[in-house]
Amino acid sequence: ADHEIIANGRAVTAQSPGGTGGLRVAGDFIYQQFPTARIWLSEPTWANHPKIFQASGLEIKTYPYFDTATNGLDFESMLAAIEQIPAGDVLLLHGCCHNPTGVDPTPEQWAQIGAVVSARGILPLVDFAYQGLGSGLSEDGVGLLALCRPGLELLVASSFSKNFGLYNERIGALTLVAADADGAATALSHLKIAVRTNYSNPPAHGSAIVTEVLNDPELRQQWDTEVASMRDRINGMRQLFVDTLKAKGVEGDFSFITHQLGMFSFSGLTPEQVAQLRDQYAIYIVNSGRINVAGITEANIDYLCTAIASVL
Repeated sequence: ADHEIIANGRAVTAQSPGGTGGLRVAGDFIYQQFPTARIWLSEPTWANHPKIFQASGLEIKTYPYFDTATNGLDFESMLAAIEQIPAGDVLLLHGCCHNPTGVDPTPEQWAQIGAVVSARGILPLVDFAYQGLGSGLSEDGVGLLALCRPGLELLVASSFSKNFGLYNERIGALTLVAADADGAATALSHLKIAVRTNYSNPPAHGSAIVTEVLNDPELRQQWDTEVASMRDRINGMRQLFVDTLKAKGVEGDFSFITHQLGMFSFSGLTPEQVAQLRDQYAIYIVNSGRINVAGITEANIDYLCTAIASVL
């Protein structure tokens, strides 16, 4: 609240039906204002990203992100690609808990990304859907803050579906940070046009819940505690998953899963192994091998790991 962006009136926000709604408004706004701009997505990224921006009329490009050899971030290739993105293009970044890999840049790497984006005149669009489910509510904002530089414009699509447990209330927002307050006010008028032609007005009930919780110190502390509890449960399931695979006799090293963050994880399973899990054990994992770690429980982990051990 005391950041210079807020103090100087550089940020404006439009409520949206979920983070997806915020991304679509961002896509429409970008196409209206910069019709020749291309949007760069990580490889891989959330499967809905390219569909959303193609529907807005934007051309899709990709940059390298995940290193299958190390099951980690290929930062050298990522940064080299960003350094070649033309000024005026849009760079979509996952604010935390990268979906689908669970692999995030370090704070130092985020600082390098922010420096390159600022120097090259690239417009960042941050998909910020999992705040609090990675390392902590504040810790998960490190990447976003690295992009909040004097004069640097950016867009942030936020979601409260996961960290508030309000999936069916469709609570999200698109925040635009302009170079100055006048630019922010002008941009808001264009955002309103995009909102009006998409969903006209967002639903009010879920946003009233979020507003009440965040503005009441006692409720906010309770929410913070509950988010931490869910984060700890997910991280605990990651460790239990790796330990149980080892107990089942799996020789491969799956320890990388404990270093990934958020709800999802790249398991390293092949499409063929995913098909075997589906056909033989009725376990459904997307073909990329992405696992929803939040769906693992103490009740189902033994069956899950037994099945995975049999197909490896």
